Amino acid sequence: MNSRLKIVVVAPDLDVADPDDDHAMHQAERSRSLRIGLLENGFNLIASLPADVFLTERIAQLQPDLIIVDAESDARDALEHVVMATRDARRPIVMFTNDDDATNARAAVTAGVSAYVVAGLQSARIRPILDVALARFAHEQALLQTLASTQSERDELSAELKNRKLIDRAKGLLMQRQGLSEDEAFKKMRKTAMDKGLKLAEVAQRMLDVADLLG
Repeated sequence: MNSRLKIVVVAPDLDVADPDDDHAMHQAERSRSLRIGLLENGFNLIASLPADVFLTERIAQLQPDLIIVDAESDARDALEHVVMATRDARRPIVMFTNDDDATNARAAVTAGVSAYVVAGLQSARIRPILDVALARFAHEQALLQTLASTQSERDELSAELKNRKLIDRAKGLLMQRQGLSEDEAFKKMRKTAMDKGLKLAEVAQRMLDVADLLG
């Protein structure tokens, strides 16, 4: 992995207002350990952001290569903010949490999380986890691109078949009404298309529209 990849961590604030709030203190310590682990592994941590309504704007400004979500009981809320913030420009998302609920894990993966890691904040585990997340994201993006390309090819083929049927119908109309051969009808349509600067299918459609109008 390129350690100079720009990484943003989405996590609670390290400053805990109430030192007697054990949960908040534990969460802050987790976040601190994660950030230290990233720095110890030489990663380029460019920002730590709260999961709030401004997250989309901040991520758009920072343009990170990878987003890490560190959350516990509010993991779903934090993830929703991150998913919304990356819906227009997808990025690999790694989630560190203590929530081992399988339902939440499946929901996170469905939402676009590349790696869902339970209690995996040991410094030595961070690099291989991020490596796998990036590889998985790249693989998924390649699959999506292949699917999009395949769909585009199908759409083009469908349009080509539709145009061919239009041309055949218009050609048959000319043959019937003007007593032309198939070759003569085609040449006449092609000349009309060239004279008017239109595609052959457009000429065919106009001919059929006029025929339908006149009856």
